[in-house]
Order: sequence, then C-alpha cells, then structure tokens
Amino acid sequence: MDKQRLVKTAQALVADKKGILAADESGGTIKRRFESINVESTEKTRRDYREMLFRTAGVSDFISGVILFDETIRQEGADGTPLVKVLTDQGMIPGIKVDKGTIPLPEAPDELVTEGLDGLRGRLNEYVELGAGFTKWRAVINIADDTPTPYGLNANAHSLARFAALSQEAGLVPIVEPEILRDGDHSIERCFEITEETLREVFDQLAQQKVLLEGMLLKPSMVISGGSAAQRADPDEVAERTIECFKRVLPASVPGVVFLSGGEPDNSVTANLNAINQKTTELGTPWQLTFSFGRSLQGAPLSAWAGKAENTEAAALAFYTRARLTSAARQGKYVPED
Repeated sequence: MDKQRLVKTAQALVADKKGILAADESGGTIKRRFESINVESTEKTRRDYREMLFRTAGVSDFISGVILFDETIRQEGADGTPLVKVLTDQGMIPGIKVDKGTIPLPEAPDELVTEGLDGLRGRLNEYVELGAGFTKWRAVINIADDTPTPYGLNANAHSLARFAALSQEAGLVPIVEPEILRDGDHSIERCFEITEETLREVFDQLAQQKVLLEGMLLKPSMVISGGSAAQRADPDEVAERTIECFKRVLPASVPGVVFLSGGEPDNSVTANLNAINQKTTELGTPWQLTFSFGRSLQGAPLSAWAGKAENTEAAALAFYTRARLTSAARQGKYVPED
C-alpha cells in the first residue's frame, strides 16, 4: 500500500471548490433515463452522452473526478481517444464503481446487501491498468419501523470495509457509500438516529479491516426528513443535524465527505449542501464537505442533449452551469437565482 499516494489522491478529490461527478449508472438505470428523453440506450448513445459531459470545456474547475461504469472505463471517444484519457487530459481523476448491485439479505427479506466481493482483487488490479485512481461501493439502508436491523447494518458495513481494504491494497482510494434512502415519511430525528447507528458500524468495521482513514472518502446521505414526510426540515436544520451527527461518529482523519444527492430535487439538494458549508465556520468541522452527485448534475444536460448531436453545445453549457452552481454550494456561496 502506497499510503502517500492514497492520501494525495483523496485530498485531490476533495480539493477546494471541487466535487465528483457520478456517471456510473448501471445499464438499467441509464436505460430508464434515456427513455425519459425518448432515446434508445445503446453502447454508442451512452458513449456519446458521457463523452459530451467529459469534454465540457472548463468543467474541471468544479469537478475533480468522475465515477465510471465498467463499460465506460473501457470505451473510446468518437475520435478513438480512450475516455479515461479524455478525463485525465481535462484534469479529472477517473474512478470506477466496483460493486455488483444489491440482493435481498438472507433471512432478512426487507433488507438488502451488496454483492461484488468475489473476484474483486483481480478486478481492481485490472482497473488500475485501465487508469482508475479511485473506487466506489454502495450499500443501501432503508428506514422503516423494523429496519435497519443490527444484522443488516453489520452485513453491509462488513462488505464496505472489505471493499475499502482491497481497494487500498491495489493503490486505489475507496469511496465508502452507505446510502440511507430518503423513501418514507420518517422524521429528520429518525434519520439522525439511523445515520449515527450506520456510521458507527461502518467505522468500526473499517478499523477492523485496517483501512487507512486518511486515504478514503465517505459518501453518505445528508440527515434529512423522509421524502414523503408531512413536515420536511429546511436547509438550516438539515445542515445543523448533519454536522452534529458527523461530529459524533466521523473521525477527523477522514479528509472529506462527498454527499450523494439521493434523489432530492436539484435545487433542494444544492440548497442543503450550501447550508452545510455555511455552517462549517459557525460549528467547526475538520472535513471537506463536498458532493458526488449524479442525477442532480445530469438532469439538465440530459434534457438539453435529447440524443441529438446538434444539441451537444447546449447540453455542455447546461452541465457546466449545474457544476458551477454546485461548486458554489460546496463553498457556501450558492444563490438560487443564478
């Protein structure tokens, strides 16, 4: 393990003003997104769309790295340039999603566990050869009356820790993503309780697997009300509760938090990120608090592109604009009217 390299990469991914683009949609997910704009999902259309994002001029001022899907890290652009090189030439670090998705947890049908540990060491070595600098693994935690259970939290935290240890062994910075779903009508207090419980288990497992905390990043949900809650907390309360929760359980040695958007509307998640960063001066935090957004960054450019080559410039502008606004929120300087 090259500790200095891991630390340097982790710090670069959460550099001032910057965050991460999540462009690692599975085949099924990107198919649904393309269907929303009446575009067939083929290898070429997926390549063309993602290449448009990656080649957007100046976007590396706001985007430090891009999480790729297995297909994408192997693809070449229209001119034959590997997409990994397109990213590195733009000054962005290529990353790779390495989990294999979720399945029902045995003897716990209301909970999920993530697959992908089998053969992971070999796949990681291949991704290093393909040019990856970091990895990502997503676990899914659902809030309901009877979930999550200690069994479910332990199973998912153990997988996250094993993934992180194997990634660092290969020289790749792991992004550890315990996503607490926003689905449901739960209160922000209930989300706080489950977030704290989840992160305690995750960092206990990371310690057991001897993961270098300075060479990893955390990709959590914000502490928010359920999406269908009757009374949803405003950005100020989201910021206070999120930072309060992290102060209880998140080690100061972790260089940064790259929040997921989790299906929150663009303006809502951006306002929450902005409020969190505005609170950092008042409340004091040792971590960089930034973003690793997918839908929130891609919704506008996807609609503008609509599968047509003649819309590439307009789509790139839409992506640049969303990246700029999200970067402003990462600095606590977001103005919704912009």
